[in-house]
Amino acid sequence: MDKYQKLTGVAAPMPLVNIDTDMIIPKVFLKSIQRTGFGVNLFDEMRYNRDGTEIEDFVLNKPQYRSAEILVAGDNFGCGSSREHAPWAIADFGIKCVISTSFADIFFNNCFKNGILPIVLPQEQVDLLMADAEKGENARMTVDLEAQEITTSDGEVVTFEVDTFKKQCLLEGLDDIGQTLQKQGSVETYEGKMAQERPWV
Repeated sequence: MDKYQKLTGVAAPMPLVNIDTDMIIPKVFLKSIQRTGFGVNLFDEMRYNRDGTEIEDFVLNKPQYRSAEILVAGDNFGCGSSREHAPWAIADFGIKCVISTSFADIFFNNCFKNGILPIVLPQEQVDLLMADAEKGENARMTVDLEAQEITTSDGEVVTFEVDTFKKQCLLEGLDDIGQTLQKQGSVETYEGKMAQERPWV
């Protein structure tokens, strides 16, 4: 997992509430356990007509939001089934931060494990950021994980809370496997000791 850097980019406004994981990545696309290749089908049923052509008024199809790296969303984002393909699709599209008033717990935790920063804020602050995102591609937002601050295109600063351990994992680029590999020396020492004490195992 890449180390999480200070992010300055376009924020896409998606004020829908209860966006579930099937809306994020429909079940028909859950055919792989690779983390890549899902971005093209992110929000598939909202992005495309049945003939495969783009729905022009969907936010991520608009020219100003095609390169969005931040998503400002409505309440209860990521609800529904616990499929990890949902954050895979978001990350593969290029979105590195999702801001909402609340997230489903499993989706929230899966985001951190896949290099995405989910930020929970009160409604009035989400409204402020939503209005800033609606300005388009020239209104770039900055998310500073180290300082735990979001800066709008007008210079307004919003602070946010994040679990210390999860924050450090993002900053160091550590998913579950990376965390385990940090303990490789200890694991090998233990295994060597067990091999001597219990060679029959």
